[in-house]
Amino acid sequence: MIRRLGLAFALSATLSACAVVPQGGVPPQPTPRHHAQKPVAPPPPAPVAPARPANAAASGVQPGPQFSSLGITPASASAALTAFRLSCAGLQRRTDASGLTRAGDWANACGAATTWPEGDAANFFGTQFAVVQIGDGQAFATGYYEPEIAGSRTQGPGYDTPVYRKPPNIVEGDLGDFYPDLKGRKIRGQVKDGRLVPMPDRGQIEDGALRGQNLEIAWAADPVEFFFLQVQGSGRLRLPDGSIMRIGYDGQNGREYVGVGKLMRDRGLLGPGQLSMQGVMAWLRANPAEGDAIMRENKSFVFFRELTGAGPIGAMGVAVTGRVSVAADPAFVPLGAPVVLSLDRPEANGLWVAQDTGGAIKGSNRFDTFWGAGDEARRIAGGMSGRGKAWLLLPLPAVARLGTGAGSGGTAAQS
Repeated sequence: MIRRLGLAFALSATLSACAVVPQGGVPPQPTPRHHAQKPVAPPPPAPVAPARPANAAASGVQPGPQFSSLGITPASASAALTAFRLSCAGLQRRTDASGLTRAGDWANACGAATTWPEGDAANFFGTQFAVVQIGDGQAFATGYYEPEIAGSRTQGPGYDTPVYRKPPNIVEGDLGDFYPDLKGRKIRGQVKDGRLVPMPDRGQIEDGALRGQNLEIAWAADPVEFFFLQVQGSGRLRLPDGSIMRIGYDGQNGREYVGVGKLMRDRGLLGPGQLSMQGVMAWLRANPAEGDAIMRENKSFVFFRELTGAGPIGAMGVAVTGRVSVAADPAFVPLGAPVVLSLDRPEANGLWVAQDTGGAIKGSNRFDTFWGAGDEARRIAGGMSGRGKAWLLLPLPAVARLGTGAGSGGTAAQS
C-alpha cells in the first residue's frame, strides 16, 4: 500500500504539471488541420508479471492421489502420528492464514489421534484426511538441523563470540494493523526520540552495538559455526566441562536475510563440490577477511534463550522431531498439517508434519526438512536441495467445504 500511494502521488504531480501554463506564457495554439501530423501509435504496455498468490486458497487446490498410493511406510506414519498429536492444540487454536481450514475442521482428526494405535498409523492418515495439491505441486525442499558447537557460559580464552538474548527495546508490529493489504508482514525496530528506527545490523552488532547491556547468555568459540547456528535458529553449546547448554530462537533484529551460499555461488566463489553448507564453511575459513565481510552482508541477526526440556522448539511452540518435522510458509500450509514429499532426494521422501517456519521459507510448496542433531543430520541437512512433488493432507470437513474431491483412503484416486 505504501508503494502504491507513493506512485499515485508521483503520477498525480506529473499530470498536474502538464496542465499548468506558466505565468506570462502563451497557451499553445491548435495546429491547422491541413498541417496536422499523422498520430503516432503509443508503445505497447510493458508486460505485467502475474501477482503472486497471497495464500494457498488463492493458488488453487487440486485433488491429489489416494493416500494408500503414496508409499508411506508404517514407521514414517507412526512417527508422524506422534508429531501430529503435539500439533493438535495449536491447530485448533490458530487462525489459518492459508485460507484452507478452520479451527473446527481439525476436531475429528485430533480426537481420533489421541487413542489411535501406533501400529495402525497409516490407516489413521488414510481415513482422517484427504490428499490435495496446492497450485502446481512443484516442491523445493532444503534441510536444517540442530547444530552442536563449542561454547561457554562465560567469556574466556577461546570463547569470544557473544550469544545474545533479545534486547528488551525491540518493538514488533504487523503492518496489516495499519494497511490491510500488508497483513502478515512483520516489522521490527526500536524506538528512539519518538520514532521507530531499525535495529543494528549484523556488522554493527559484531562491532559492539549491544555491548554493555548485559544481554550475553553465552559465548561461542567459532564465529563461523555460530553464524550457521543462527541460520538454523537453534542449537547446542558443548561447554568446557562436557555438559550441554541448549539454546533456541528468541527473536531477530528485523534486518534483511541474505543467503550467503547463493551470494557466493553467484559471485563464482564456489566451485564444483562446494555448493553445500560444508563447502561454504570451508571457503569462509580459508578466506577469513573476505568471509567475515560476506557474512556481514547477511544483516539478519538472531537472538537466543536457554532451553530446558524437549526441543528444539518450532513455531507452534512444541518440540520439532528429526526426520518428521518440516518448516513451511503458513500462508500456504496450515501449521500442524501433515505433508507428503516425493523428491529427487529419496531420504526426504515420505510423511512430514509442518511444525515450523523460516525466514527464507516462503511461497507455495517450499519446505525446510528438519533432520535432528549429530553428524549425519548435519551432513544431510547441509546438502539437502530436493525437487519434486508435494501434497498436503487436509481434514475431511475442510475438503468437503473446498469441494476439491481430493483423494483419501476411501475415495477413488484423482490426479
